[in-house]
Amino acid sequence: MNKISIYVLTLCLSLSAVSLYAQNNKARIITTNELNDNIFYHTIERGQTVYSIATMYGVTVDDIYRLNPESRESIKAGATLKIPQKDVSSASMEKAEDNYLYHTIQPKETLYSLSIRYSVPGPDIIAANPGLSVATFTIGKTIRIPATPIESRPTKEVKTVTREIEYTVSKKETMYRICRKFNISSAELIKRNPELKNGVKAGMVIKIPVQTKDVVSEAAPVMHERDVNALLTTPKEIKRVNMIKVALLLPFMTNEVKPSATTQRFIEYYEGMLLAVDSLRNSGCSIELSVFDTGNGTKKLKEILKEDALKEANLIVGAVQNEQIGPVAEFAEKNNIKYVIPFTSKNDDVLSNANIFQVNTPHSYLYAKASQAGCDLFANDNIILLKVAGTEEKSDFIKALKAEMKQRNITWRELTYSPETFPVEMEAMLSKDKRSVVIPTSGTLEALNKFKSPLRMLAETKPEYNITLFGYPEWQTYTRECLDDFFALNTYIYSNFYADNLSPEVSDFYTKYKTWYSKTLINIFPKYGILGFDTGMFFFDAIKKYGSNFENNLNKIHYKGIQTGFDFERVNNWGGFINTNIFIVHYQSDYNVTRSEVR
Repeated sequence: MNKISIYVLTLCLSLSAVSLYAQNNKARIITTNELNDNIFYHTIERGQTVYSIATMYGVTVDDIYRLNPESRESIKAGATLKIPQKDVSSASMEKAEDNYLYHTIQPKETLYSLSIRYSVPGPDIIAANPGLSVATFTIGKTIRIPATPIESRPTKEVKTVTREIEYTVSKKETMYRICRKFNISSAELIKRNPELKNGVKAGMVIKIPVQTKDVVSEAAPVMHERDVNALLTTPKEIKRVNMIKVALLLPFMTNEVKPSATTQRFIEYYEGMLLAVDSLRNSGCSIELSVFDTGNGTKKLKEILKEDALKEANLIVGAVQNEQIGPVAEFAEKNNIKYVIPFTSKNDDVLSNANIFQVNTPHSYLYAKASQAGCDLFANDNIILLKVAGTEEKSDFIKALKAEMKQRNITWRELTYSPETFPVEMEAMLSKDKRSVVIPTSGTLEALNKFKSPLRMLAETKPEYNITLFGYPEWQTYTRECLDDFFALNTYIYSNFYADNLSPEVSDFYTKYKTWYSKTLINIFPKYGILGFDTGMFFFDAIKKYGSNFENNLNKIHYKGIQTGFDFERVNNWGGFINTNIFIVHYQSDYNVTRSEVR
């Protein structure tokens, strides 16, 4: 294991039984007759997939397909799925704490009524669902219930108990030897055996007090209905932190003679995080930043996780490979440490681990929110989906966009690009009464290069058509070849990262980075140095203001990142958080660029 260093920096970080769901835009009522103990109902939320829902409940995709055959084709937000309960009857006692039943909240149910129904104390239900509150204890929401009932889950307490045993005095034993043997004073021994005042004689049977440690089982205290229900509204105390302890785990590959391009990115991320530390210097708090080289695989990581700096951390940031993320996530959950996954968007731990914050938005959530934003922007426009044959398509995004438009009764038309007929065919689809929004089904530069010039010519020679282009995050890397075209076509793009190089904030960061490190940022998207800076600024300041349990006050944290936006949503009542923030970037025809957050 290579521990690069420990930086100690003094800083100022200045939810009777009905459930509703949408089907063909109509509400259907699930009656008591339809409910049984072997299934529960999950209301689909934006960005969820059959795979993520199956993983969330510990069942298989085929289990869901079997109960919901229509889900093989598609699922949509607002609809419900039947989910089979896991078989927890055969669970071993060692794993009892990891076994849960799932319950879909019905009208008139309360936390108290569920505790009675399942014979589980209200506090235990709260503990199994860290995200549970008045706002999330609502009809249709799912919560998990510890599978072992109250009768099987007594309160266990180790107590020291004093008992008397009878002891027969042996030949030649003295008072001194007996007292020493049982670690008792002569006064205590005589108190229990007054006859010893006349001396110790062989064959005497005396009483000896012996202390033993017993595991005492006590029934859980009975709580009144009002007190149980009040658990949902009780404010959670902020756990203040005097010194913020952070562990950064990245593959710095210190064994490399010259850092590879990939290693250089992680070094830059670390350097950006150090700038965040420096920027928070005047807010009155201390940070201890411990930095570790994880290398590849888990060999080094296993040793790192034994370090005191990890066990004492308030925040762990990093780990890149999935085989590393799993053990770190388990460690963070066991030790109740917040864990930030900064890069990958393909990880399942966030679905069941309340300590995880996933910065990089999963594609399903990104596409769902981008589709929503696109429909908000262009609901009343003339939408044209442009297919460019021979180029890689954004099929998942286009599928999500079509589903959103269909649900909102937004019409669209489709055109396949042909170099010979494109200008004529496109003009025939344009409208003088509505803005025409062209959305290519491919995000590649190859596709863009094929149609951008003739489309721009149409926009410039026939401005009455009011042409607009809507595109993708990777278009930010095409500005050298396409920037003028973006402005001319009044282009919008969606992205989870965007830094305006002309803004004072970005300019100041570039200057400070070059001053500190005598180099410029690597020209990639997103820029790792700024990502490290934004991540540090958000999380360090969150802990400084709202303690190590800052997740209870996420709605109060408003950091405007210079490249990254943060809008964390808990994936369910017991899981972690996914960053669902996206930007809509607008390259306006007056050569200005604006960035707006989609909330």
